[in-house]
Amino acid sequence: MDRRTPGQRLDASQLGAELGKRATLVQFSSAFCQPCRATRRTLGEVAGMVDGVAHVEVDAESHLALVRELDITKTPTVLVLDAEGEVVRRASGQPRTADVVAALAHAL
Repeated sequence: MDRRTPGQRLDASQLGAELGKRATLVQFSSAFCQPCRATRRTLGEVAGMVDGVAHVEVDAESHLALVRELDITKTPTVLVLDAEGEVVRRASGQPRTADVVAALAHAL
């Protein structure tokens, strides 16, 4: 998880869910994406371990305007947002727990 998307900011209205108080893990998924299921588990576990961190899953097919705006080209894609909703890290593919925790450190 090392690609940055500096200056981009997301809010609850765009994501369809409330942001975490300290950080938010945003996962863009699609219905038939096998790695998306494993990513959902990993991000859910990390969000459950770290106080104030939320995990929000966004169906890429239902949010095409946002997918285009953020240049999401494959699923899963994970964005790490800080408390204000600014994207601080971005990665595509199934992440490892250690990588998610390390990326989250940039948001806290």
